[in-house]
Amino acid sequence: MGYVLSRLWSYFSGREYKIIIVGLDNAGKTTILYQLLMNEVVHTSPTIGSNVEEITWKNIHFIMWDIGGQESLRQSWSTYYGNTDFVILVVDSSDRDRLSVTKEEFYRMLAHDDLYKAQVLVYANKQDIEGCMTASEISQSLRLTALKTHGWHIQSCCAITGEGLNQGLEWIASNIKR
Repeated sequence: MGYVLSRLWSYFSGREYKIIIVGLDNAGKTTILYQLLMNEVVHTSPTIGSNVEEITWKNIHFIMWDIGGQESLRQSWSTYYGNTDFVILVVDSSDRDRLSVTKEEFYRMLAHDDLYKAQVLVYANKQDIEGCMTASEISQSLRLTALKTHGWHIQSCCAITGEGLNQGLEWIASNIKR
């Protein structure tokens, strides 16, 4: 229902931008989505399939698709790629053991034809956890500086407090091709 209303709204209010939010399970994707939508923490359970919400930020309309990150769901991510303007990759900065899996899924995703125009925002989430990786460490591990096919930015954040989330949206807003 929310998606139908958002589509109708877009016909009267101007361009909307599609964003897909991806990352491994428990990275904080849904918490980020609802922090951006309601500016509060919503207790979530693992996403099976996807959540979609329209978010208006500084008069820019975004349709954000939060896609489940469990291993069994990652093969279906590509069904959401069509017409995507931005990809938000959420990384759990405290999960060093699975960063290589994140990297593998990230590059597999970016190789898809439907994402050739999409720009990438990486949220280095869970910066409030002691001993977590910095955004710089994550950038190096993901080899972001080697990424020449997509514009990208990495932003430290904490989904629980909302810290860093608006800075990420600022980057997206500054990179919209109007």
